[in-house]
Amino acid sequence: MKIVLFANTDWYLWNFRRSLALAARDAGYDVLLLSPPGEYGAKLRGLGLRWEAVPMDRRSLNPLREAAVLAHLWRLFRHERPDLVHGFTIKCAVYGSLAARLAGVPARVNAVTGMGYVFTSEDAKARALRPLVRTLMRAALDGRDVRLILQNPDDVAVFERARLVAPEHIRLIPGSGVDCARFAPKRGQGDFPIETGIPPGPFSAGPFRVLLPARLLWDKGVAEFVEAARQLHGEGRAIEFLLAGDPDPGNPAAVPEATVRGWVEQGVVRWLGHVDDMPALFDSVDVVALPSYREGLPKGLIEAGASGKALVTTDVPGCREVVSDGVDGLLVPVRDAAALAAAIARLHDDPALGRRLGDAARERALAEFDERIVIERTLAVYRELPIGR
Repeated sequence: MKIVLFANTDWYLWNFRRSLALAARDAGYDVLLLSPPGEYGAKLRGLGLRWEAVPMDRRSLNPLREAAVLAHLWRLFRHERPDLVHGFTIKCAVYGSLAARLAGVPARVNAVTGMGYVFTSEDAKARALRPLVRTLMRAALDGRDVRLILQNPDDVAVFERARLVAPEHIRLIPGSGVDCARFAPKRGQGDFPIETGIPPGPFSAGPFRVLLPARLLWDKGVAEFVEAARQLHGEGRAIEFLLAGDPDPGNPAAVPEATVRGWVEQGVVRWLGHVDDMPALFDSVDVVALPSYREGLPKGLIEAGASGKALVTTDVPGCREVVSDGVDGLLVPVRDAAALAAAIARLHDDPALGRRLGDAARERALAEFDERIVIERTLAVYRELPIGR
């Protein structure tokens, strides 16, 4: 039985679906990974996985270019004859599913987080595209032998209200899973090289460190994080604010690199850029904050919780599925820098609270978000469908 996993970047496949691909292979599936070209394709092949590049630009809205991508996928699926195509993110879900349907692929699974740019943005281009995309989504995402995987109950409600997918074809699976053995508390044994040379921590004698790990997009709450840093520095608090992640020029919400560098020059934040060794970075900080405007299920926040970090995030879909206020983290209102600053100050003043919240976050990650749970539930969706029959 052959399955295709199709994503809009090879980085996504490596960071979010590598374990699923390996587990599917070990379960006897013939696995083909597809994405636009990138440096992580070679790493996937290095694990013995089969990966191929697709000539798709995830930023493109050019009708001729997009038609060419669909034609490429159709030819590929006709040649490969997969039993199932699993697409991730709206664009890959729609394109992969439509091409699979035209090529006669027996089953399709799609995993998306929310409705995407076309439905969430109010700019003229998004509004103009909305009717067409709605029609394409209905054709691509629904059907007797199709399943849609969503990551939180709010997204389930959105898709049901939009009548894009029959409720009986929706499956709720919390995120892509986290390796809770790799992301585990070390209590100050990490060695992430932040240039101060101060031993890392949690709640160490050195500067208190707060980390925002995410792509640098405005809707991740980057502006509120920076404003909270300004407020707390203005109070004279010895807190270091760290940004881990790069801007995403292909996203309309990307924070310009010049803006980030300006914050660094002002001494408001430290910018670490892309970080490969996230377990060591988590071990070197005290608090992980994600003041996002909306999420599917934020993997970085779950990784931080599995690492035993105190979490601060917003009371919005996706984030509130990871954190229960006062139990395993702190929730703050969205777009509220003052509330974010107050929550961080509370943890700065009360190390025991931070440790308690971090311990509870670890327990929740083990119980709900361990990748073994998510992978088994995903493979169970595959088994619902007519593959290999």
